[in-house]
Amino acid sequence: MGSYHPEAPTRLTAINDHLIAQGIDAYFAYYDAPLATFEQLLRVHPAAHLERVKRASPEHGITHLDPDTAMCPHTWSAALRSAGAGCLAVDLVMGHEVQNAFCAVRPPGHHAERANAMGFCFFNNIAVAAAHALQVHGLERVAIIDFDVHHGNGTEDIFKGDERVLMCSTFQHPFYPYSGTEDPAPNMCNVPLPAGSGGEEFRGAVLDAWMPRLESFKPQMILISAGFDAHYEDDMGSMKLFEKDYAWATEQLKTVAAKHAEKRIVSMLEGGYVLSALARSVAAHLRALADI
Repeated sequence: MGSYHPEAPTRLTAINDHLIAQGIDAYFAYYDAPLATFEQLLRVHPAAHLERVKRASPEHGITHLDPDTAMCPHTWSAALRSAGAGCLAVDLVMGHEVQNAFCAVRPPGHHAERANAMGFCFFNNIAVAAAHALQVHGLERVAIIDFDVHHGNGTEDIFKGDERVLMCSTFQHPFYPYSGTEDPAPNMCNVPLPAGSGGEEFRGAVLDAWMPRLESFKPQMILISAGFDAHYEDDMGSMKLFEKDYAWATEQLKTVAAKHAEKRIVSMLEGGYVLSALARSVAAHLRALADI
């Protein structure tokens, strides 16, 4: 993304280093993300969007698609692997090779609309994974959970009105991308939270809004847009969550997955830009997912 951009390679390095330092890296199986195929991407993005992003890929230097979203010569393949990771994770979980999965990927994806790259995102990774679960594995109902500090406008744009998908989200509002509150589709469970909201407000949203909808929907798989930029230390937003809140939310989602989805959860990294807070939050999320 360029020098000093918060969406930097050090995000993944910080996560890996912290898992090693905590001694929990050995509990996980590791897989290299494949390149997403055009067939996989075309389930949620039109061909014109894929061609537009590919054409924008520079041979040298950096090209900006918008003020926040830039490409270097390696971004195209990185974006394909971010989307491909979700499809592989779905395959592994559905094939009972792993119980659940976390995709430590960048660039993120939940701001990528059906035909528009924006907000650091090129392809909507979680949407590609959800469509893969529906189309390839024949699932009839999947839930997408998004607790990033920013509303997942792209995911909503792709799945609004699709009765096979329930999207539950919390996000700071009013805040970028200034969406998610104007007449959401019936399959959207959006809970905007004001700046300064902390664990109490977040947990209330989960218990009062998400859980009843999830219980009624009975998802056959849960996919998580796991953004950790609502953390108290993350100055990208103005929320006040802590690691314990992410762990608690993960445990709540595990109860739904155990009851309705054969414990199937695929989580994909979205935001989180203060490295220490990001690494600790991911570790808390993974400890909960893996029962360690």
